[in-house]
Amino acid sequence: MSSHCRKSCSTLEIVFIALFVMMTVVALGLVILVVIGIQEDSNSDTKPTDNPSHSYYMIGVGRADCTGPLSDLPLMGYASPDQTAGGIHTRLYSRAFIIVEPESGKRAVFVSSDIGMVSQRLRLEVMQELKNGYGDLYGQDNVVLSGTHTHSGPGGYFQNTLFMVTSKGYFKPSIRAIVNGIVKSIDIAHENMKAGRIFINKGEVENSNMNRSPHSYLNNPQSERNRYKANTDKDIVVLKFVDMDGHGLGTISWFAVHPVSMNNSNHLVSSDNMGYASYLFEQEKNIGCLPGEGSFVAAFASTNLGDVSPNTKGPHCINTGESCENVNSYCPVGGNSMCIAMGPGNDMFESTQIIGQNIYTKAKELYQTASREVSGPVHFAHQWVNMTDVTVELNATHRVKTCKPSLGHSFAAGTIDGVGAFNFTQGSTDGDPFWDEIRDMLVGPPSNETADCQKPKPILFCTGELSKPVPWHPDIVDVQIITIGNLAIVAVPGEFTTMSGRRLREAVKTEFESHGTMGEMDVVVAGLSNVYTHYITTFEEYQVQRYESASTIYGPHTLSAYIQLFRGLARAIAQNSIGNLPKGPEPPFYSEDLLFSLLADNLADSKPVNTSFGDVIKDTMPLYRTGEVVEVTFISANLRNSVESRALQTFLTVERLDNFTSTWSIIHNDASWETRLYWNKKGLAQSNVTVSWYIPQAAKPGTYRIQHFGHYKQRQGSKFIFTPYTATSSVFDILKTQGL
Repeated sequence: MSSHCRKSCSTLEIVFIALFVMMTVVALGLVILVVIGIQEDSNSDTKPTDNPSHSYYMIGVGRADCTGPLSDLPLMGYASPDQTAGGIHTRLYSRAFIIVEPESGKRAVFVSSDIGMVSQRLRLEVMQELKNGYGDLYGQDNVVLSGTHTHSGPGGYFQNTLFMVTSKGYFKPSIRAIVNGIVKSIDIAHENMKAGRIFINKGEVENSNMNRSPHSYLNNPQSERNRYKANTDKDIVVLKFVDMDGHGLGTISWFAVHPVSMNNSNHLVSSDNMGYASYLFEQEKNIGCLPGEGSFVAAFASTNLGDVSPNTKGPHCINTGESCENVNSYCPVGGNSMCIAMGPGNDMFESTQIIGQNIYTKAKELYQTASREVSGPVHFAHQWVNMTDVTVELNATHRVKTCKPSLGHSFAAGTIDGVGAFNFTQGSTDGDPFWDEIRDMLVGPPSNETADCQKPKPILFCTGELSKPVPWHPDIVDVQIITIGNLAIVAVPGEFTTMSGRRLREAVKTEFESHGTMGEMDVVVAGLSNVYTHYITTFEEYQVQRYESASTIYGPHTLSAYIQLFRGLARAIAQNSIGNLPKGPEPPFYSEDLLFSLLADNLADSKPVNTSFGDVIKDTMPLYRTGEVVEVTFISANLRNSVESRALQTFLTVERLDNFTSTWSIIHNDASWETRLYWNKKGLAQSNVTVSWYIPQAAKPGTYRIQHFGHYKQRQGSKFIFTPYTATSSVFDILKTQGL
């Protein structure tokens, strides 16, 4: 915790001491009343009015940085080779929640991380680290790892070929940063367990999501669609964690929206709209602390967001302005590449802010009013399943099977949130002979068996039949449920569409309640958990073959297979027969010798003659007003260096001079919403950074400076060394904008 955060806490302690001394002269009864009043005023959480006799939970929350490299590697999400990291907008965090049932000691862990998704390799490495540190306390059965699905986090943490191709390979500094962050967040939660209680609340978030494949959604039965008022889930589910005195420990919120407010032209690492919601909640609760500091942890986690976009202005042809809301997302002039959906703001940063603010505002309201308590035992069930060979019993007479993984032609078309390449279009059920011929030359045609199984998907890549240098897609998939009292968290290994998520929730809820042992259940789908397998559409949506259907890799009956599997887990929990569940085939952990990287090591850094790392290229002006933007440019080194040396917590600070002590106080860091750092490569080994500070209206008048921190890489004999440097702007003054 920074001195800034500690200073705030110390001041609060002094205030309470002074109040206590003043109250000693007052009658005992008045003292008690005043102290209670002070305690209630000092904490914004509403203390629960009921006081049931049932047992509490032991609760631990933790947050740790998992940002990773900020330069010279692809961002994970849009699969765009041109979208490489070049700076930072906001930091990425892993947020962990541990819930322990005191009577039995059984515990469950839920982790939400600001990453694109949890890869199989990532989960396996985290599980190994936890085993090394805790033995069998935390393992495959009781730990859920979920990704928020930001599309602006570093890639390079997969072990299957397809994902390595789109991320330019496996990059160890990237995966180690995420593994270390997740494990550290669990460590912090484990070390800070407190007796506490959990409350749940639900509400609706308006004007924050839209269905980006409505033509697929409309293919679902009308009778089913009539049960819902919208073609996306507007519901947000909020868990509130408090200690036994009602003081807030943390919160988890699940809301269905893609974190793609930051579009595929962005090169800054960013936690996107869901990360901004976390930022707002944590900043409000951790008073006086810099972002990423303080004890209160607020996770905004993914759920059934597969066909859900935050770009609420909808798809329009960017060259003509006309709507392109058609089954192919096609523009008369320019085709598929011109059809793009925009967010509610004037740019992607403002859109991120608007959507994140909307989600946070509703979550805060529900957190404050939450009164329905979660109570009861903790259970968990987990299996590994070979998803290429699941037999699904649709009814007493009909059985179907899943398929070897394949991607359809519409996969290459992308979505209205991030268009693809060439002449591919969404809604393609016929394929294209030209691209089929190129595929056949490169990787070979799909087998007749797989082609028949995947119909009506025209297969672009039959990834399940490609195994060099390692299998292109995972065959072995995790399915997992954890229950906390009457709450079931269903950890799904991909992106379920709106209706797929609804069907899964309903099926799991019905299964639990049919046995009469669990009471009425709340069911939450936790998306992008444990392993990534692209999308999961309904059978009816699959027939339309838009992007989500073309990316439903195990075929048209994928959803039915998952429903069958998750119902089996729910049945085992409800019948107390978890021990009878087969463990299933363990997923492979490939040797690093088999994993390739197309990312070259960055060279030793160089700089212009007669300069030093950290020198100012373009300085600040002497005077600014609130609402304006401060910019300063420094000679820098490759930002990768600081990640690989693991020696840096922030790449920038905005600092204010304390005129009384002549010391500088940190006001913002690189996790702050108000700051941005752009890294620009100059030639092979030279670079500079530009730090921007968007001065908030609340900024205090005074004297400020901006600093940038980094490491430059030099060869020393046969090895490289990393040397820290600090860059400092000239001082400048801030004045309040007149009239504000």
